Amino acid sequence: MIASSLEDVLTDLGCVVIGPALNMKDAMRLARAAEIDGASLDVNIAGEKVYPVADILSERGIPFVFLTGYGKAGLRESDLSRPVLQKPCSLERFEEILVGWR
Repeated sequence: MIASSLEDVLTDLGCVVIGPALNMKDAMRLARAAEIDGASLDVNIAGEKVYPVADILSERGIPFVFLTGYGKAGLRESDLSRPVLQKPCSLERFEEILVGWR
């Protein structure tokens, strides 16, 4: 349900949604090869930490926001400067972050 709400916000802003990636294999593939202007990353994808995906996006210079139930406490030290939305997240705050990337 959260993914559907986030997708609605994205499409309302004129974005093309290419996910969600339901496993790390798909997330890594999209992070490496897809034309992406920005991403939202759940810290946990099917029981795996999303940090390798975050590293790829960082290397490509693609902005992203973390979604997590743990807030900044669930992030690596190197990711503490990234935007974080604690689940359940505010759709208004999600939109503010996205608009800031434009």
